[in-house]
Amino acid sequence: MKNIIKKIELRLQVNGETKQWSIAPGDLLLDLLRREGYYGVKRGCEKGECGACTVLVNGKAVNSCLMFAAQAEGADVLTIEGLAQGDVLHPLQEAFLELGAVQCGFCTGGMILSAKALLDRNPRPTEEEVREVMAGNYCRCTGYQKPVEAVLAAVGQTIAFRGLSSSVREARVKRGKTDDKKRSSVLRGGKR
Repeated sequence: MKNIIKKIELRLQVNGETKQWSIAPGDLLLDLLRREGYYGVKRGCEKGECGACTVLVNGKAVNSCLMFAAQAEGADVLTIEGLAQGDVLHPLQEAFLELGAVQCGFCTGGMILSAKALLDRNPRPTEEEVREVMAGNYCRCTGYQKPVEAVLAAVGQTIAFRGLSSSVREARVKRGKTDDKKRSSVLRGGKR
């Protein structure tokens, strides 16, 4: 007798777009997102310890390797690919680039999204609070100092970012041309 796996219909928002997918009951959010082309969500430790798979679910940083996709029913999911507004980088992404907090790029997406969740709930965090949040994201390249500096540098800019006019955004895009590899790291999390 064949095992028949029942499929579930999942409806959610991913990066502001409504999605509906058929999933197996045991599918992890990490696997679903990568299957659907969101490669900025990285497969790291698969134990919820490294932070490479971090996404925001209803504004909260979540290790997608520990969350069943079905638990995201009706949720608003943000991946690193959805953080920028078109070609205009979010202030966190800009700060990571400008301050050299991007190295290989594998952990970058998770770090930036963890920092965004922190800044959304606490727009003026202390260095200690930033370090506490960053502790959930392993990085072998940066030594953490540069990412912490980048988050603290972005603090005042994130509030203003939401209200930018299109002409200011265009000026930032022109000003913000940088190394394509590093830009890719902050937009899509670098390596697959």
